[in-house]
Amino acid sequence: MRRSERLAEQLDWHWHKSLRPRLDGLTDEEYFWEPVRDCWSIRPRGTSPAPMSEGSGEWTMDYVFPGPVPAPVTTIAWRLGHIIVSCLGYRVEWYFGGRDVDAGAFAYAGTADEALKQLDEMYGRWHAGVRGLSDADLENPPATGPERFPMENRILHVNRELIHHGAEISLLRDLYGRQDGAVGGSPGIGAGPTPRT
Repeated sequence: MRRSERLAEQLDWHWHKSLRPRLDGLTDEEYFWEPVRDCWSIRPRGTSPAPMSEGSGEWTMDYVFPGPVPAPVTTIAWRLGHIIVSCLGYRVEWYFGGRDVDAGAFAYAGTADEALKQLDEMYGRWHAGVRGLSDADLENPPATGPERFPMENRILHVNRELIHHGAEISLLRDLYGRQDGAVGGSPGIGAGPTPRT
């Protein structure tokens, strides 16, 4: 097995066994749920309370650079938009010659179903691109884009980003399903504690 295939398999195992199943059944209410005041989210154009917003369509992402300290809590919608555009989209374009992706020109999803379709498409393009790399490709920086680290470093970075943000989204789903002591019915939510053996 080539190194690129091993790198692809690391994330693909997590994608199929953990992250993607946790997103099944995501509702629009969960997608936009704000667990605390002043969350950043995806919002209808012109309604963002953030100093800036990005996006070309009817929905935009709350944003400002440099970001505030501490960073605001973000919704599942915001986190999915970040994964789709910043973690995957830019790098699919830079590394594998994908279509031009720009946060300012991206049409962010106004529904959970639309966001999951965008996520599945971008992840599929990323996974195919990584699997197609040679060992020599992994040793060198990408031919285009601003990142000058070896490609293997960049792939490991994206793997970490998706695992990290996927865990945050999963936690938000757990919290949403357990508001006021209620137990939700989303996949992986409400199953109760794991029995001790």
